[in-house]
Amino acid sequence: MSSNGLMRLELRYLAALEAIAATGSFGRAAEALDYTQSAVTQQIASLERLVGQPLLDRPGGPRPVTLTPAGALLLDHAEAVLARIRIAETQLQAVGQGAAGTLRIGTYQSAGVRILPAALARLAETNADIQTEICEEPDDLHLIELVRHGRLDVTFCVLPVPKESLPTAELLEDPFRLLVPADSPWSGTTVPLEALASMPMIGYRGCRTEQRVESYLRGLGVDLNRVAYADDNGIIQAMVAEGTGVALLTELAIDEADPRTLAVELDAWLPPRRVALAWHSDQGSAAALQAFVAAAQEVTAGRRAAVRTEPV
Repeated sequence: MSSNGLMRLELRYLAALEAIAATGSFGRAAEALDYTQSAVTQQIASLERLVGQPLLDRPGGPRPVTLTPAGALLLDHAEAVLARIRIAETQLQAVGQGAAGTLRIGTYQSAGVRILPAALARLAETNADIQTEICEEPDDLHLIELVRHGRLDVTFCVLPVPKESLPTAELLEDPFRLLVPADSPWSGTTVPLEALASMPMIGYRGCRTEQRVESYLRGLGVDLNRVAYADDNGIIQAMVAEGTGVALLTELAIDEADPRTLAVELDAWLPPRRVALAWHSDQGSAAALQAFVAAAQEVTAGRRAAVRTEPV
């Protein structure tokens, strides 16, 4: 590769490399980019000529296309470049419109119901010209990836944020409660942690916060008996109401107004879910982002003050 070889590349080459790495195939990458497959093939060929070495392993057949070591190295740099271009695009649109622009916000279900509406209402009181787009996903790690790639400006997440150096602002600690049917004998009592082992438990699939709590309980000699799994808070609460089992849920995930269920206190501390906002480091000075973070902190201030801390 000549000394100025990469200076001749086009951004679409990097976008093609990113899409292939994400999808594992030229065809799916072409669909994601709204290109033809032959166009993607040509872009990668041009990029490999500029680099002077192969960037992709093409095994053929149904096996996915993967990155070579050189491809992985280049993609690491390419993702940073593409993220900044996407952020620049949204900021330039705001400048062109003469307004604060559009803030792209990621959220998962409980934060989207319990925090986001109040935060947006508070934001509108002081920054009525900020438009918002909401992206809801069940997995906060996927939302974090969207922020890292410049596809979202800010997202609700759970701390700690693994393997990433995104700036964050912690909003609150979301403690666990035991959700039981309204006619449960545990009504009006506190539940010993050791009693959880004998209860039929409904849980989430692949929830890292729940996995952390399970690991903590296992260290205390309490193994949970899972009888069912679901991904939706409302479904889990309805299953509890019908007597399928009980559920360890955080306060934000529980609909306290549902008369069919009760949220019961536990007699000992469990590691709470730490709810935060995360954003791209290149967005830190954006006025719309700062205003939204401030609004979210304001509407969660009361919950922060009510947290029960871990006993010493």
